[in-house]
Amino acid sequence: MTEKETYSRYDTADYLKTEEDIAAYLEAVMEEGGDDPGYVASALGTVARARNMAQLARDTGLSREGLYKALSGEGNPSFATILKVAKALGLRIEFRAA
Repeated sequence: MTEKETYSRYDTADYLKTEEDIAAYLEAVMEEGGDDPGYVASALGTVARARNMAQLARDTGLSREGLYKALSGEGNPSFATILKVAKALGLRIEFRAA
């Protein structure tokens, strides 16, 4: 009789343990799909899940459900929402010449 293998679902949020991990992840996201707002919003959602979505909701004044929707990649968050989330996560959005 062989052992039954079990698998768990992969979640990037499980691997974002440090500030350096988060910075490297977001840098890679911007290099790969920085022109896709849904992709970037989804990446912020991943960081938010890694940190604590409930705390983020309190810090931004937005509902947890609203954040999940806006940062799902399917949502269409306003730039104001993106700025609030970034600030609450301790992130800064910066622009550089391409």
